[in-house]
Amino acid sequence: MAPRILTLANQKGGVGKTTTAINLATALAAIGERVLIVDLDPQGNASTGLGISRVDRDVSSYDLLMGDAKVAAAAVMTSVPNVAIVPSTLDLLGVELTIAQQADRAFRLRDAFRVMSDLTINGQAVSYVLIDCPPSLNLLTINALVAADAVLVPLQCEFFALEGMSQLLQTIEQIRTTLNPRLSIQGVVMTMFDRRNNLSEQVLADVRSEMGSLVYDTVIPRNVRLSEAPSYGKPALLYDLKCAGSQAYLRLATEVIRRERQLMAA
Repeated sequence: MAPRILTLANQKGGVGKTTTAINLATALAAIGERVLIVDLDPQGNASTGLGISRVDRDVSSYDLLMGDAKVAAAAVMTSVPNVAIVPSTLDLLGVELTIAQQADRAFRLRDAFRVMSDLTINGQAVSYVLIDCPPSLNLLTINALVAADAVLVPLQCEFFALEGMSQLLQTIEQIRTTLNPRLSIQGVVMTMFDRRNNLSEQVLADVRSEMGSLVYDTVIPRNVRLSEAPSYGKPALLYDLKCAGSQAYLRLATEVIRRERQLMAA
């Protein structure tokens, strides 16, 4: 079966997209999935957070978009069992200038994913692809949405949480009606939740009221270990499995799989 492709998108920065991509991938792998992360953010934080140094990024997501490399050639195995990554480089900053006038500019990543049969992880096919997007609704994010089966939206528990969500939802709907009719919203995950803060509780209630069942039951807490782990080139689940953040991502992974199975059964 073809892998399920989930894009993590939110045009706001600092909401936990990369943290979620790294730790959700690790949690999915821990329960038996084979996961490929595609780092589409020029900052390359997902690559760094998984211990891939810049000197080891000879082939990157930029090469995928340019059509210069296949996924199997760009993917690098990480220290996390059953997790590989297509790393990012600063070359991505020039993508829009390079392909903006091309008729297929929105389909570059989708077309790259059509040749994935030669990519295996420990001898088995990839079951999930997670795409980490930059904090903007630019051509990189559009490519990720066009290539995806579904969108996972990390949303920070802060006062302006819902600000900008309408723009993202509008973009998703436009992509669905014009470029990718199969695109759906897998779910919204609330991040950086602080139970000591009444504001977090209020924001969570507001988002659940607005978004309904799209919001996952799992809430990702504000957690020091989640912040520390990338500096060691590790996901939090390898850095400190027992911390609250790691346990939350394990619960989130089970929710994601449950929703995927419900979708397949429908």
